Amino acid sequence: MNIKPLGDRIVVEALEQEDKTAGGIIIPDTAKEKPRQGKVLAVGPGAKDENGKRIPMDLEVGDIVLFTQWAGSDIKVDGKEYKVLKESDVIGTIEQTSSKKKAA
Repeated sequence: MNIKPLGDRIVVEALEQEDKTAGGIIIPDTAKEKPRQGKVLAVGPGAKDENGKRIPMDLEVGDIVLFTQWAGSDIKVDGKEYKVLKESDVIGTIEQTSSKKKAA
């Protein structure tokens, strides 16, 4: 992928939701909601304030983010689908916790 976002935009690969509920019920494609979380693949340099000074981005490549359902623009590059979002469309990040336990 050769997309370089401008300003305060990010490129996200949407993460699909599970096909089954916790109770084992299979969810058909027509009933699935649009993905609302994704992995950040590219980050722009940040927006500029009214004085022209660059405001750094809070997000980094590799972050898992939550965004609003209708946020951003869907694009297709080399047969893969991505979302281009503004940083303000992101409502939070998901912290990855380590499942390894420390030895006592």
